[in-house]
Amino acid sequence: MQRLAALKRAAFDEAGFDGYLIFNSSNLIFFTSLPGNVSLLVPRDGEATIYVYSVNYEQARNEAKGFRVEQVKRGEDLMGKIAAQVKEAGIKSLAVDVLGVEGWRSLKRKTKGEASLKVNPTFVSQLRSVKDKAEIELMRKAGELTSLGMETAYEVLRAGLSEIEVAAEIEYAMRKHGSYGTAFDTAVSSGPASAFPHGGCTEREIRTGELVVVDFGAVYEAYRSDMTRTLVVGNPSDKQLKLHAIVKKAQEEAFVVIKPNVKARAVDAVARGIIEEAGYGECFVHGLGHGVGLDIHEAPTLNSVSKERLQVGNVVTDEPGIYLPNYGGVRIEDTVLVVKDGAEKLTKGQYELGRRLPG
Repeated sequence: MQRLAALKRAAFDEAGFDGYLIFNSSNLIFFTSLPGNVSLLVPRDGEATIYVYSVNYEQARNEAKGFRVEQVKRGEDLMGKIAAQVKEAGIKSLAVDVLGVEGWRSLKRKTKGEASLKVNPTFVSQLRSVKDKAEIELMRKAGELTSLGMETAYEVLRAGLSEIEVAAEIEYAMRKHGSYGTAFDTAVSSGPASAFPHGGCTEREIRTGELVVVDFGAVYEAYRSDMTRTLVVGNPSDKQLKLHAIVKKAQEEAFVVIKPNVKARAVDAVARGIIEEAGYGECFVHGLGHGVGLDIHEAPTLNSVSKERLQVGNVVTDEPGIYLPNYGGVRIEDTVLVVKDGAEKLTKGQYELGRRLPG
């Protein structure tokens, strides 16, 4: 209920709305802790209403505390039910976190112009960007499971295995120790594909001496983590060692400046400056990092145009990279918690490029 109270202060007391309608699945989990909800209507006064399909109705009715639960039966008009509740609650100015074009048209038609509608996702995204103690503990656990998965990557990676086989070993290890799933599709990108920042997994066999970017995360009770290491089977070349050293320095120096009230773009600038000074500025093609939580990408964003400042409780990634087309790439990433006097890494483990690997 503290989260709903905070939402009401932001959306109602400060912004002047008298209703807030939520459709985004992660936002619904944030407020209700229940998956499978269809929508949540929060009025200025009175009880908030969860709309849920029949398949999840009994669970919601038994577990949702402090909410009215409205069943959406097969064939029922969801927007019509919401519009009726909007009218009953006397809502004249309604904010929506996210809604597709057809849904928007339907809701506007059903409310018959009696309530003005405006999309405004920032109220919830700002609340979610600062994690409370309970969320931090869940993310700490997700970080531990992710770190264990990376230990497995170092243990199993060898020439002749396919990228998919390595990913399977990582995911199995995390699942076996308590992960609820993967935070996103596990990426094991080898050889030239390691130069693709959003590489994935294929049946390609990993070869001795080539760069392999391993990027994945665990999920624990809906909260996610994110970690990347770059590895080489066998002895890395001088060029690979040089690239790795530049990226590692950029990551370390950025981590040092992650503190409360620091501009997010200033953290990005530290890492970017190191890579630019080394002559690879054009090869660092993405922002330094992003927020992590119920979604793998959320506020705040650490890039060169960000207008945000870091706050205690933000959980962000620190992930500089260098990507050379037709050669390969190097990225190093940890999930980082902003604390009162600096930052704490939630993902931990070795950074070795290749000397400790079989090959």
